[in-house]
Amino acid sequence: MSDEFVKEVTQENIEQFAHITGDENPLHMDDEFAKTTQFGGRIAHGMYSAALISAVIGMKMPGPGATYLGQTLTFKAPVHFGDVLVARAQVSEIKQKTKFKIVTLKTTVTNQDGTVVTDGEATIIPAKDSK
Repeated sequence: MSDEFVKEVTQENIEQFAHITGDENPLHMDDEFAKTTQFGGRIAHGMYSAALISAVIGMKMPGPGATYLGQTLTFKAPVHFGDVLVARAQVSEIKQKTKFKIVTLKTTVTNQDGTVVTDGEATIIPAKDSK
């Protein structure tokens, strides 16, 4: 069982994300500063790609009512403006607890070239009526 969420990374998205989170690191916000870094320009926040994983889990698989228990993340490649990200969650384990199920999901975010930019593992409780 798996599903995915697709989103293009725009300058506006990243600026809104920065303002909402308070993370206005010049690597993400300042063209002149970012040109001096190893990336040669502005990049998206790593947590922006992680937020897309949350969108998959909360809206698609398992969907509304899912409860996040934890998430591991490894940021593998920079995300640039114009990248199209595909966040994917795939069930890797289901454990039945006394009153509910605990589901482990393999999570990945790839760009339009198929490069993995973020990967990890999520632990969730699906909504009561999830299959």
